[in-house]
Amino acid sequence: MAKIAVVTGGTRGIGAAISEGLKAAGYSVAANYAGNDERARDFSESTGIPVYKFDVSDFAACQEGIKKIEEDLGGTVDVLVNNAGITRDGTLHRMDQENWQAVIDTNLGSCFNMCRCVIDGMREKSFGRIVNIGSINGQAGQYGQVNYAAAKSGIHGFTKALAQEGAGKNVTVNAIAPGYVDTDMVRAVPEAVLEKIIAKIPVGRLGKAEDIARTVAFLVADDAGFITGSTVSVNGGQHMY
Repeated sequence: MAKIAVVTGGTRGIGAAISEGLKAAGYSVAANYAGNDERARDFSESTGIPVYKFDVSDFAACQEGIKKIEEDLGGTVDVLVNNAGITRDGTLHRMDQENWQAVIDTNLGSCFNMCRCVIDGMREKSFGRIVNIGSINGQAGQYGQVNYAAAKSGIHGFTKALAQEGAGKNVTVNAIAPGYVDTDMVRAVPEAVLEKIIAKIPVGRLGKAEDIARTVAFLVADDAGFITGSTVSVNGGQHMY
């Protein structure tokens, strides 16, 4: 029976590429999404991947969502990719508490919510693969993104701690820190600003969603069991440390 993989924010951008990549690798994939019903329906129809709408910042919603996925796909979750994320950019002196909390809850809180819902099943069968999508801006910081940078930086610490807890049960937990990837979110950046960003990337281009998807596929493979607690930077050399 195919292993069950859940991808949050899995119908658009990087998440869509991850969902499709895991399906191509033989996984039974469920893609979560938050609000764009039309986009999710089109994605499901074109890929054959079932989609599930629930708010990953809401613990109860995650519990219900995972329960439904496991009932539909006929088993407990083997692979979890925490990809869902939002931005609410602004300098701190102009940021209201709602925009701070929304980003923390969706980008970081969702990692707790989703991992808590699947970790018992993974431990019981002594197998699990968790990949959390961080960001170059969680490593290096970014002007106007104290909320986003804090949440993504938190993901890297969360990953290391949970990796230590899961290691004895063959549950690996790793993070990926993408650089600037050619998605709708990045393309919304003003062209002049985008040109300056690309100029700082040593390989001379934006990343592709498939670059991240291939890294996920590598980390969740059965034979990647000796890799845990790692953060893989996929950023074209823009930030090295």
